[in-house]
Amino acid sequence: MSLATVYTRSSAGINAPLVTVEAHLANGLPSLNIVGLPEAAVKESKDRVRSAIINCQFEFPAKRITINLAPADLPKEGGRLDLPIALSILAASGQIPNDTLADYEFLGELSLSGELRAIQGALPASLACQAANKTLCLPTQNQEEAALISNVEILGAPHLLSICAHLGGQQTLPAFTSPKNPSEGSQLIADFADVHGQQHSKRALEIAAVGRHSLLMLGPPGTGKSMLASRLPSIMPLLSEKEAVETASVYSISQHAINFKQWQIPPFRSPHRLSRCLGGRRQPPKTRRSFPCS
Repeated sequence: MSLATVYTRSSAGINAPLVTVEAHLANGLPSLNIVGLPEAAVKESKDRVRSAIINCQFEFPAKRITINLAPADLPKEGGRLDLPIALSILAASGQIPNDTLADYEFLGELSLSGELRAIQGALPASLACQAANKTLCLPTQNQEEAALISNVEILGAPHLLSICAHLGGQQTLPAFTSPKNPSEGSQLIADFADVHGQQHSKRALEIAAVGRHSLLMLGPPGTGKSMLASRLPSIMPLLSEKEAVETASVYSISQHAINFKQWQIPPFRSPHRLSRCLGGRRQPPKTRRSFPCS
C-alpha cells in the first residue's frame, strides 16, 4: 500500500486539535514534500526523519513522497510531528503494519539516531486523547506528565525502534500509570501555621480562603505581605481534577516544569518589577543619561 494515515495532535494554546498525517508514495524523482501549512520547524523535519529512518536500519523509499497535514488551514509548529511523519512513511512503504495505526495517536521529536526527545504540550494532548478514546504514544520524558489525566492509556517509548516493534508485535510497550497522591505534596509547601503574630492579617486570609474572596494587601516593604500570601495555598482546598488540569496545561505549553507532587495544590505566583534587591533595599532604576549635542 502506498498510502498511510497516522493521527497526532497540534498545539493551539492549551488546546490540542487533531492532525491527520497522510503519506503517499508515487513514482518519480525521489523527493519529500510536506504540505498543510507547516512552519519552519516542521519543514526541517524531513531531514531528521530521513536520517532517523536510515539509522534505524529501515529503508527510506526512493520515491516521490508527499506528506499532507490535515486540516490544511491549521498552522503546525514544533518538532512534535517528527514521529507521526516517520511512521506514516514506514507504513506507506509496507515496513510496519498499517492496520493498527488508527487506534493510536503519536507525538515526539526525533533525533538523527531515532531517539525520541521531549515535547511541550503533552498534557493537553493527553486530555484530547481521553475524549477521543485513543492510546497516546509519546517520549518517555513526557509520560509522567501525560499520565496526570485519568482514564487514558499512555505508552512511553525511548526510540523509534521501540514503537515499530510494538506495532509489529515483536515487543509490547507497557502502559504507564502515575500514582497521584495530592496529600503527599501538601507537606512540601510553606505552611500557614509557621506564621507567628499577624493576627488580623491571618484572620483576613482565613476569611478569604473559606469564602473564595479576592484579597488586596497594602503596606510598606518588609511587613510580611509576600510571606502571608505564599502560605495561603496551605489553607485552601485542593483543586479539582479539572481545575488542576487547566492550571497544569499552562505549565505544559510553557518552559516551566510541572511539580507532579503538588499539581493539585493551588499555585502561587510572585511577579515583581524588574528590580534587584541589594542589602534589603530596592535598587533604584537606572536613569538615562543625555548629552548635549555639540
